[in-house]
Amino acid sequence: MTAAHIAFFNNKGGVGKTSLVYHCSFMFAELGVRVLAVDLDPQSNLSIMALDECRLEELWPDDDHHPLTIFGALAPLFDGTGDVQPVHIEPLSDRLGLLVGDLALSRIEDDLSTEWPRCLEGRERAFRVTTAFWRVIADAAKRHQADAVLLDVGPNLGAINRSALLASSHVVMPVAPDLLSLQGLKNLGPTLRKWRSTWAAASSQAPRNLGEMPQGSMNPVGYVLMQHAERYGRPTKAYAKRHARLPLVYRESVLGEGNCGTGSDDHQIYRMKHYRSLMPMAMEARKPMFSLTYADGAIGAHQSNVQQCHNDFSALVTALAACTGLWVTGVKNTTGLDS
Repeated sequence: MTAAHIAFFNNKGGVGKTSLVYHCSFMFAELGVRVLAVDLDPQSNLSIMALDECRLEELWPDDDHHPLTIFGALAPLFDGTGDVQPVHIEPLSDRLGLLVGDLALSRIEDDLSTEWPRCLEGRERAFRVTTAFWRVIADAAKRHQADAVLLDVGPNLGAINRSALLASSHVVMPVAPDLLSLQGLKNLGPTLRKWRSTWAAASSQAPRNLGEMPQGSMNPVGYVLMQHAERYGRPTKAYAKRHARLPLVYRESVLGEGNCGTGSDDHQIYRMKHYRSLMPMAMEARKPMFSLTYADGAIGAHQSNVQQCHNDFSALVTALAACTGLWVTGVKNTTGLDS
C-alpha cells in the first residue's frame, strides 16, 4: 500500500503548522503507524523542534557541507554533478523518522522556479528538478516502510513549496480564526488549482525514460482550527465572526465551489485548543506535549492538560486517518475496511 503524503500548508505563518506536524507525527507513531516527517521549510523549525543542539551541530557543520540533510541528497542534481541521492533518515522513535531540513534549501528556489515552465516543453532536466523532492521522499518512504509521510512546508507560495506540494497526495490547512488566515485561504486555493492543472498538462510531456511521475493531486482534505480562544466552550466574540466565515471561505476559495450559501463545518477536521503552558515544557524536554511527565515539570493542573492534549491529538490523527485512507488501529479507512 502506497504511503499517504500529507502536506500541512497555509501561506499565513504563525498558526502552529510545525507544531501540528511534530505532534501528529508522534501520535501517529504511538498508534502504530510508521511515519516519515519531512522538513521542507528552509527555516527548518521542525528539525529544531525535534533535535537537540548537539545533534543539530553534527547535521549542520560549519564547513557548509550538509550530507545528512535533505539538501545534501539534492545537491548533486542542483550542482550539476549527478542526480538526487538517498537521504539520511534521522530516527526519532521506533516508527518515526525525520528528513532533516536545511537553510541551504533556499539556494535552489531560483532553479525550481526556472525549470517549472520548461516541463511544458518536455525538457528532461526540468522534470528531474521539479520532481526532486518527490523522488527523494518516495525513496525514503520506501526504505522506512512508511504508512504516512507528513510534510512541513514554509508559509509562502514560492517555487520550493510548489515542488513540495507536488510530492503530496493530500493537503491539510491549519488556520486561525483571524482575518489573515481567511486571506491566506483566498490566496492558497486558486494557487493550488493552478499548480494542479499546470502539472496535469506538463506531466504528459515527461520523457518516458524518467519513469514514474508524481500525480500532483494536492487534494485538500480540510482545515484544522488552531489555537482558538474559547469561553464556556464557545469562541470568544473577537474570533466568532472570523470563525463563522471559515467554512464558506474554504469552500469557495480552496474547493472552488460557487454559491455556497452560509457554509457548514463539513471540512473542519478538528479544532485544537491552545496548550499555552505545555509548549515551553515540551520544547525543553524535546518531546510532544502529550508525553510530558511529572519529571518534566507537568505537575498539578498540568497533568490534566497533558491528558486532554493526548485526547485531542489522538482524535485529530484518527480524523486525518479517516479522510486520507490511513490504517490506524480501530479506525476505518476510506476503503471501508477495518484495520
